[in-house]
Amino acid sequence: MTIARRHFLQAAAAAVAAPSVARVAWGQTPQVTLKLHHFLPPVSNAHAKFLVPWAQKVERDSGGRIKINIFPSMQLGGTPPQLYDQARDGVADIIWTLPGSTPGRFPGIEVFELPFVGAKKATPNAHAVQALYETHLRDEFKEVHPICLWAHDGGLIHASKPIKVMEDLRGLKLRSPTRLAGEALKALGAIGIPMPIPQLPESLAQRVLDGCVIPWEVVPAVKVHELVKYHTDIPGSPTLYTATFVLAMNKAKYESLPADLKKVMDDNSGHAVAALAGSMWDTQAAVVEEMVRKRGNVITQISAEEAARWRKATEPVIDAWIKQVKERGLDGGKLIEAARALVAQYEKV
Repeated sequence: MTIARRHFLQAAAAAVAAPSVARVAWGQTPQVTLKLHHFLPPVSNAHAKFLVPWAQKVERDSGGRIKINIFPSMQLGGTPPQLYDQARDGVADIIWTLPGSTPGRFPGIEVFELPFVGAKKATPNAHAVQALYETHLRDEFKEVHPICLWAHDGGLIHASKPIKVMEDLRGLKLRSPTRLAGEALKALGAIGIPMPIPQLPESLAQRVLDGCVIPWEVVPAVKVHELVKYHTDIPGSPTLYTATFVLAMNKAKYESLPADLKKVMDDNSGHAVAALAGSMWDTQAAVVEEMVRKRGNVITQISAEEAARWRKATEPVIDAWIKQVKERGLDGGKLIEAARALVAQYEKV
């Protein structure tokens, strides 16, 4: 076990029932106080088991000179699609958000949101996204100081009826997490409805939606397992869909740090954080799946032959995306090739 991994697990254990705001315990006045803003509730795994431990590690590594206060559930105001601009403009010092919350704004990173590009597991996805950012996509996020980019594990379809074949999706209204996930659902016969995750529980409860597409990790935070009974998994890699995330800092705030504190932030950035994120998503996926199974919900995995049908049906989504990004000066084919090669590389690690 690496030192970074050991520290992360220790911090995660200490973060159980953590408050909304992560606080320094050194009893001294910090030199720098940072506000981290995100959209999920404090009971979410992403908050309690990733962001809080990460913030605590930064604080610990700085000897208490950096303090990170975390504001979940959009407590600083605004809406989830505004988070990136909040980091750019200094409303928040650090944000955690999905590039897909602002469709079309980050066309390059969308490559990992295409159907059947990402891996089944989060860890190879996380490293692959970070690596693609470092080699191809730095300009796409130049308005902020990215700490890390990654993607979660393969998302599942959670619905009010069992889904075993493509025809079972016909006409279902499903919350789609990204623009391209919505296009993939449309290609499969469903109706993809874009919606911020905090609105999902009410929409499911009121039958505005028939279901949603999210990874296991998110399920408990928004009570999906209580609102629908059926969960459909896609076997193996590549998977139906993944969504990308960015943990980003205000550029001016980062540049204002003294050199040694910049190093603390740098040491807690990049692939080191991608590894921690991927590990959390993969660990929680197994935990949540087992919890849902014990609850008595029905979990179905489509056959490999059916998955091949879905992959074939969604190929036009990829073709359309390649044409769209070409108009913006991007070689979509090469990005897909690079993304798939990176996923394959990190799946072997």
